[in-house]
Amino acid sequence: MNVVSYHPTPEELSYTFGGRAALGRVRPGTVMELYTEDCFGGLVRTVEDLPSRVCEFPYLNPVTGPFHVEGAEPGDTLALHFVSITPARDWAVSTTFPHFGALTGTHTTAMLQPPLEERVWRYDIDVDKGVAVYHARNSDFSVALPLDPMHGTVGVAPGANEARMTITPDAHGGNMDTPELRAGVTVYLGVNVEGGMFSIGDGHGLQGHGEVCGTAVESAMNTVVAVELIKGVATPWPRLEDDLHLMSTGSARPLEDAYRISQHDLVTWASELTGLDTLDAYQLVSQAGQAPVGNVCDTNYTMVAKLPKTYLGAPSVYEDAHARLRALGAQYGSTQSPA
Repeated sequence: MNVVSYHPTPEELSYTFGGRAALGRVRPGTVMELYTEDCFGGLVRTVEDLPSRVCEFPYLNPVTGPFHVEGAEPGDTLALHFVSITPARDWAVSTTFPHFGALTGTHTTAMLQPPLEERVWRYDIDVDKGVAVYHARNSDFSVALPLDPMHGTVGVAPGANEARMTITPDAHGGNMDTPELRAGVTVYLGVNVEGGMFSIGDGHGLQGHGEVCGTAVESAMNTVVAVELIKGVATPWPRLEDDLHLMSTGSARPLEDAYRISQHDLVTWASELTGLDTLDAYQLVSQAGQAPVGNVCDTNYTMVAKLPKTYLGAPSVYEDAHARLRALGAQYGSTQSPA
């Protein structure tokens, strides 16, 4: 088994998809052990560390990468299977920002009321117990919430020599912030440039659907991901697969357009997989599908369309990449067990 470990220095962190040289080259079939910083680069550590004081825009939401996948060319698809996602510290933070989030005026939703207060919450992370402990700032209230680690940001370089800030989700991936991107999930990303140039970051110990306040339980992560390449198969928007579901994403503004993109992709994908005509597939997805919200606070919003695979006859997609990578992840896990 080919296993590659990478722990970037602060200088190696990237803040764009595209426009950066690769940190390294990997072969399909590689298992990668990656360290990712939180969205504040580890600079917000206490409730006194307001991001506006300790962080510098646009150096927010760093990602680990990019990595060049050997043989990847435009028109191919990268498959990244998340074997494990584990908080790297025993604390995490969340914040409110002025002019950022779903329930405040922003630069695109101009309002006359004062901006929200900038405030930091610090969570205690206990991986062994599987909890993130919330502490209210203005009372003694606290509650243990179940950890559900995920990555908010994963993507490849966009096409046409474009560079996009990591905070922006689009067809290349980016800051989709969907809680569906947890361990055990495979994400499929269409390749736009030679090597694909994928990056991962923005770990969340826990996040509600929508990331309504603009931040989740922001945590550095130790993540294990298995990499595969599907040649000659294009993917228009990022897609996800777990053991039971197929999922399509869409990112845009307004939110209903993100919804339409994700539903359109799932309907047409279902049609291709089953041979149903478009309206029959439309009817099936309309009645059996789910629509988890990704984010409603970033420069683009993200929606997910989700359907149980059994309703499609349990089809094989992307050359059974999910099953193969899941097996590779299990093999990796067996090598990590104590003797």
